[in-house]
Amino acid sequence: MSRARNRLPVISALGIIQIFAWGSSYYLPAILSKPIAADTGWGPPLVSAGLSLALLASALLAPRVGRLIRDRGGRDPVIGGLALLAAGLVLLGSASTIPVYALAWIAIGAGMSGTLYDAAFSTLGRYYGYDARSAITTLTLFGGFASTICWPLSAALLDHAGWRAVCFAFAALHLILCIPLALRFLPPVDSPAAATGEAASAPRKTRLSEPERRAFLLLAVIITTGGTLATVVSVHLIQILQARDVSLAAAVSFGALIGPSQVAARVVDMVIGRRLPAVMTLVTASALIAAGIVALASGYHVVALALVLYGAGNGIWSIARGAVPLALFGPERFPVLMGGLATPNLVAQSLAPPLSAAIMQGSGAERIIQLLAAAALANVALALLLAFLAMRPRGAVAA
Repeated sequence: MSRARNRLPVISALGIIQIFAWGSSYYLPAILSKPIAADTGWGPPLVSAGLSLALLASALLAPRVGRLIRDRGGRDPVIGGLALLAAGLVLLGSASTIPVYALAWIAIGAGMSGTLYDAAFSTLGRYYGYDARSAITTLTLFGGFASTICWPLSAALLDHAGWRAVCFAFAALHLILCIPLALRFLPPVDSPAAATGEAASAPRKTRLSEPERRAFLLLAVIITTGGTLATVVSVHLIQILQARDVSLAAAVSFGALIGPSQVAARVVDMVIGRRLPAVMTLVTASALIAAGIVALASGYHVVALALVLYGAGNGIWSIARGAVPLALFGPERFPVLMGGLATPNLVAQSLAPPLSAAIMQGSGAERIIQLLAAAALANVALALLLAFLAMRPRGAVAA
């Protein structure tokens, strides 16, 4: 299945790519939104809409990228994604009109579809088959450092040279570091064997039985709900804490607990996670996320514990999002199904910030946290249902 004989160089190269791909796309507006708005005179909602546009573009391309990875491996999609990220960042750094700004984020979104977790997990599945679980866990450890590395880097360059220079610097990093890493360390894979006879004239499909289709739809709802929860929490956490009379400095300090908790949970998963069925990892992650959000809804006195629980669950969630479809549906169908799962998840993430902001404005922070808690608890129930289906003696889905 793979020409990759040594995992460490492959995973390390892909991990470094993850750090700078996340840092120059999904995490970029956290540092640059205010400077862009101040420099251009565009309103904050319009500036923030850039990331939503990128997520929508990524959602539309995700199924196509999944098919490419299935048929040709992840090397070409990753390199193409990095080239699109670089082009989008150059456009963003040059943008002086709204149409160019929008086009830049569309290009960045196209690049995200070939470089972020969905494509990276599919690439590892293509290399290592069912054994990709540990590689996925290791890759998420790299990804967990994206904001830790890229936010200070962006802020330092912003202070010295402005927001446009930040965009150009990340574009250069993709061209002189990330693309050469992909060329050197991501090996090509053997193409699927050519079909003959009647199969050769039929389009290549990812066939699911009826029980598998039900499991896939259930998993899509779970992953989309989890992605929406994470997006809303990341956007509104500081406001939610400040609504509880927490000072801005304290709120930022509390929020800083999430990152280390994510990494610590992923380290634990490296040690014991492989002993558990992948679907139980999903249940554990859902339960921790729900426990954290419910604790956050209960009051100020447990904020630290709430965010540690939430961070741990979110850390394991990233692993489960790749491990579960691999375990349930197999490595051959894994890249295409990851693309199918990514589409509703990314669409929901693109719509969540403006919708949650409207609820926040109309009903307040307490209403948001109550809705988050209800959705998180419902997701635990759905994850338990999926586990029941997957672990029945005869199995409702192939595991």
